[in-house]
Amino acid sequence: MTRVSGHGGELAVAVLQRYGVGEIFTLSGGHIFSIYDGCVKAGVRIFDVRHEQTATFAAEGMAKLTRRPGVAVLTAGPGVTNGVSAITTAHFNGSPLVVLGGRAPQYRWGAGSLQELDHVPIVASITKLARTVDATGDIPKELGAAIETALSPHRGPVFLDFPLDVAFGSAESDVPDAVVPRAAEPDADEVAKAARLLAGAERPVLVAGGDVWWGGAWDALRDCVEALRVPTFVNGLGRGCLPADHELAFARVRSALKEADVVAVVGTPLDFRLSFGSFGSAQVIHVVDHPDQVARHAQPAAAPAGDIGTTLGTFARLSVERADHEPWITKLRTEETARRAAEQVELEADTEPVHPARVYGELRRRLARDAVVIGDGGDFVSYAGRLVDSYQPGCWMDPGPYGCLGTGLGYAMAARVAHPDRQIVLMLGDGAIGFNGMDFDSLVRQGLPVVAIVGNNGIWGLEKHPMQAIYGYDVAADLQPGCRYDEVVKALGGAGETVTRAVDLGPALDRAFAAGAPYLVNVITDPAVAYPRSSNLA
Repeated sequence: MTRVSGHGGELAVAVLQRYGVGEIFTLSGGHIFSIYDGCVKAGVRIFDVRHEQTATFAAEGMAKLTRRPGVAVLTAGPGVTNGVSAITTAHFNGSPLVVLGGRAPQYRWGAGSLQELDHVPIVASITKLARTVDATGDIPKELGAAIETALSPHRGPVFLDFPLDVAFGSAESDVPDAVVPRAAEPDADEVAKAARLLAGAERPVLVAGGDVWWGGAWDALRDCVEALRVPTFVNGLGRGCLPADHELAFARVRSALKEADVVAVVGTPLDFRLSFGSFGSAQVIHVVDHPDQVARHAQPAAAPAGDIGTTLGTFARLSVERADHEPWITKLRTEETARRAAEQVELEADTEPVHPARVYGELRRRLARDAVVIGDGGDFVSYAGRLVDSYQPGCWMDPGPYGCLGTGLGYAMAARVAHPDRQIVLMLGDGAIGFNGMDFDSLVRQGLPVVAIVGNNGIWGLEKHPMQAIYGYDVAADLQPGCRYDEVVKALGGAGETVTRAVDLGPALDRAFAAGAPYLVNVITDPAVAYPRSSNLA
């Protein structure tokens, strides 16, 4: 603990630095000037954007990429409310997002100051903690406690706002040392029960999700699946925690979840992405980082709750009788290989308009193993989820189960800040780019090169095709055909081009990777092609 004196912004920044925070994401507002001043004096970088939603998504993206707090600083009133969808996304993702808000002065509260709004009730249901700091000297204690809460399993966003007179006031206060909480030890009997079920199954399957990444448990995951010989699938931030080319990694034969006799779901909810935990007649093991994450709508046969690395490591080390899984593995590998081979037709399609899968056929040839790929969109990005393989942890970013469009520009900004020397690729639907496309300006102004690819089919594909199937017509599902999003990026100081022929895709991507600037490849794709999906959203 260190004694520090200064204004409210300096006290707040002193706490952030204890947790390794070296940047904030923001849109300028007078209520938060003192935090900016604290950042300038301490050498904390300030990345400003064109919409607070982008700032908040960028902060959540930084948390996702680094597994430490990501910080958004939002001005009072509309600044905070503009960030609500991004805070909600962090809530569903379990991301340790820290949102610091400005607030009208408390000494004149109720008199109608500019942007006077009580934010706390608005964000209380989507945060682990939401409070107003009432005294300048309380800032270090309150902020330290909030960050510790954000990092405590199950992780999630927190919110503090600072009245103008508190933020600009001065005080001397103790700044606490960083506290990085660990998950509790899982119940040994429940772990052993789960291990016996998984090892003894004839047709086991394991699904690894984002909490494997958050818990730093990718080595334990690998030890577990290798020791027990379990075919493994990944979703969300779990992608790359087992390399896509590992002999036990599978992606194309998710029908195995219905054929399995035991399914272990590790570090991800039993939500619509996983059939709400219903896998035919399979027994379900649900491994979570905190008891409140155990599915209540399903009846797991075993549900170890606690440190995921400990649970998986114990699975690997326990002396339990293991059935012969090799015939099952061989069967799935044969099917996986066949399905990957069948994809080549679409990956190499030479149609006009361009088949969306062809974009990924070209992209995959150019991606490094540590490239960070970001998906922001519906149908076009669904192809990314299926066709882009991840080989290292922390290299795939999507909105997560909340499904909020507009994450892409913020995530891309965070990825370039966190990984200045890697390939950063942003995949956008032509619907998604409309949410935060102006923030290409923010990338340009702050020298953050990103390769962006828009799958431009001129429609809301995720809505148009289902409406046609249900009603025989569609409404509110069309966008401007052939819109020149690349010209918008050029006008904002970036670069780009439109591609209408499959044969031109590869050279365009090469130019994008070589540009050293925000570069948008606007690909005109076939609106008649719909991504084949079978998930039940509700």
